Amino acid sequence: MTPASGKFWPHGWWRLMDIKIGIIPIPVYLILAALLTILTFEREIKADAPTMIAVLVLGGFTCAEIGKRLPILRNIGAGAIFATFIPSALAYYKLIPPQIEKSIIDFTKFTNFLYLYIAAIIVGSILGMDRGVLIKGFLKIFVPLGIGSIAAGIVGTLVGMALGLGAYHTFFFIVVPIMAGGVGEGAIPLSIGYAAILGASQGDLFAQVLPPVMLGSLTAIVFSGILNFVGKKYPHLTGEGRLQPGEHDDMDPKDEAVTAEKGGQMDVSTIAAAGLTAVTLYLLGVMLHHVIGLPAPVAMLFLAVLAKLSSAVSPHLQAGGFVVYKFVQTGMTYPLLFAIGVSLTPWDKLMSAFTVPNLITIIATVFTLMVTGAFVGRRLGMYPIEAAIVNACHSGQGGTGDVAILTAANRMQLMPFAQIATRIGGAVTVTTVLVVLRWIA
Repeated sequence: MTPASGKFWPHGWWRLMDIKIGIIPIPVYLILAALLTILTFEREIKADAPTMIAVLVLGGFTCAEIGKRLPILRNIGAGAIFATFIPSALAYYKLIPPQIEKSIIDFTKFTNFLYLYIAAIIVGSILGMDRGVLIKGFLKIFVPLGIGSIAAGIVGTLVGMALGLGAYHTFFFIVVPIMAGGVGEGAIPLSIGYAAILGASQGDLFAQVLPPVMLGSLTAIVFSGILNFVGKKYPHLTGEGRLQPGEHDDMDPKDEAVTAEKGGQMDVSTIAAAGLTAVTLYLLGVMLHHVIGLPAPVAMLFLAVLAKLSSAVSPHLQAGGFVVYKFVQTGMTYPLLFAIGVSLTPWDKLMSAFTVPNLITIIATVFTLMVTGAFVGRRLGMYPIEAAIVNACHSGQGGTGDVAILTAANRMQLMPFAQIATRIGGAVTVTTVLVVLRWIA
């Protein structure tokens, strides 16, 4: 029996619940906003998980929704840009209540949920890849990454020289920081190495290398968003997240044939077990970091690849890992970016890099890195847009930059290759440059 069209409860209410801002139904959104406002006035905002989930989900999806509704900008990744940089500006100009800002910073710092996110994305996407394509992709990706880095170093330095910045300053304090691998694994060790070699203050040097890291990451986010738009116009240039032709998601649970082959319908316990498997691989990566010094996300990446290639994880559990990956990608990305914007993205440092010579040099460096990746990748049989986006991650702000870049590009399944570009590419860049500086200093 069809309900009367004018009857609001429950069918009208259900229709209202189906209208969403991001993943949040409108009534839930309004209730959350009211509750958080009251709790703020009552000074009851705490850094506990339920409260922070509400704050970050509300803030992240609100900023992303604004970006996604703007003409033109929505086609170049404005959702990811707004979710990261609006909260950074709000925090800098003290427009976020201090207790909320402090709670977000504490929660982000002590829970370290960025690495939980990366673990789920890496493990889920690797377990969902075709085994043959996986190994070919990992072997091939170093070529466009290496050639792109060299080309970007040369072009960026030449552009900086032409703009009067000087070869030495441009190369060591603009171009290299862009490709150093972010802040924690890039700018900090780079500034420590510079200080030891040059006999200068590490704090002063860190203040010089940080702005190019921030602005380089922003440039990569914008360019990756543009490439997503280009891919929709010219679909032959992109695999929509697949690095090479013929690649497919080996464990896509939406495929009925795959579901039957992997042991029937997916159950909650299998999905939970897959999530725990991702956490276990991350902790193994942490242990390897302490033993051999390899960054934990990179160690985890190699362990996940080994588990996939050796069939150490059952097919049914692999399919569960793919579900975890999709859940985390859908539900956690924008809240994570909001937390990153408040706690890890200093707005003043980003703005300090906005001089015309710096801006042109940074754009030229990132553009060359991506274009070279696209051309070399295509010659090696990769999709040029995907190869360019992976190279873009080499100029990102570490793991946080990878998340923002791949979100803007709508290609989160490239996270394993992005981690290679960021972590390994950044480590090679920092090590090589410090050796060169010591030699010429």
